[in-house]
Amino acid sequence: MANPLEEMYDYEKWATNALLLVGGLLFGGVTLNVLGIENPLTDFLYQYYLDPIIGESSSDVGYNTINTLTYAALLGLFALALAAWLRRLGIDPSDATILALVPYVFWAAFGEVVEDASMFNATLEPYFVSPGIHFQTAVWVVIAGAAGYRIANSGSVAEEELRTRVDSAATLLIGLQLVIYYLSIDSGSLASSEGFNALPMALFGITAFLLPTLLKGCLTSFTPVQRSVCLVGLGGSLVLFGALCSYAATFPDDLTLWPLAVVIGLPAVLAYKMHQIGLPAASELAERGFVAGILPPSMTEDEYEELESPDKDLIESLRNKAVMASPAVYLAVSGQLLDGLATGIGIQEFGYYEKHLLSAEIIKTFGTAYAFTGIKLVLGALIWYVFARLNFEHRQQHLRILIAVVILAVGMAPGLRDVGRLALGV
Repeated sequence: MANPLEEMYDYEKWATNALLLVGGLLFGGVTLNVLGIENPLTDFLYQYYLDPIIGESSSDVGYNTINTLTYAALLGLFALALAAWLRRLGIDPSDATILALVPYVFWAAFGEVVEDASMFNATLEPYFVSPGIHFQTAVWVVIAGAAGYRIANSGSVAEEELRTRVDSAATLLIGLQLVIYYLSIDSGSLASSEGFNALPMALFGITAFLLPTLLKGCLTSFTPVQRSVCLVGLGGSLVLFGALCSYAATFPDDLTLWPLAVVIGLPAVLAYKMHQIGLPAASELAERGFVAGILPPSMTEDEYEELESPDKDLIESLRNKAVMASPAVYLAVSGQLLDGLATGIGIQEFGYYEKHLLSAEIIKTFGTAYAFTGIKLVLGALIWYVFARLNFEHRQQHLRILIAVVILAVGMAPGLRDVGRLALGV
């Protein structure tokens, strides 16, 4: 059997080993705490990482410099390591995979807002606080992806039968989320109070459970893995959105809907415009078998730089616009604007405060939260420029996808959470 480490780039090996080391340290520190053995590792882990997460579910403890830097580093290491394993498993590295993962951005945001509204019981609350929410999201992605992968490799099966099996697995996983989350909400203090309106939860829960059946004729261009991941993410998002609708129905006087129109509307327009601007250039390259920023098989970055050919001239003339048509770019850029608008409006108009250290320092320096909106827009332009200039080798396509997902996780997801809080008044 081939050693998977031999197929990795050096940076992928380093990232994998670093994550294993971190996991070992975490397991060791927690185990020593359970055994009641005092030691500096356990004290360090609980002071800077675990206690803030546990406390945040009830008192909003927030971030510190050490855990902020650690989470950023771990997120980068996770993307580098996971890219190698996705490549080894033969997961489709096209933009369709990004689209299949987008529902989890909404899933994470909705879940955090449900926690902000104190709807979960004490058992589940810590799992919907950052960074725990990101690990939980990853778990559902892995479970859904594994189900789709197993079905796809279960033998020679007709395409229609394959989709039916995937839909059945997705229905089961959506139902599992429905049971776990609604039971937690039902046993929480809010649902137990007089006047709680559970009807929206029931309606959206039923819709979520039936979603794979309702979308049976859709998503036909997705691979089984993409289809499974997307359906489970969409269904889970509906489950959590139903909880938010129940909260809104219970406290209608607290609703403020205009931030939704601004914070979601403007980035949606930006994403649409970018896609429309880039589509002709991307289509022209696609007709020649090229994708902007992705090198042909077996070609390295150095070889491409030294290459002189009409094809390269064509790619270089179109790439700046062509990348705009990719969801890896237009979603990442619009997500930055969304986050900036949500933060600016939340702080300036609604009196919220920024708990992330770097963001808070930017706002303090400029004296207005709308400066952060401007910074995020500039950051979005920088993201477009980097994707326009970068060349990913053919074996690095999964890394390109994961970079885009990471950007969405730290941009669009927090923005959606913030605007959700603004709309519900929590």
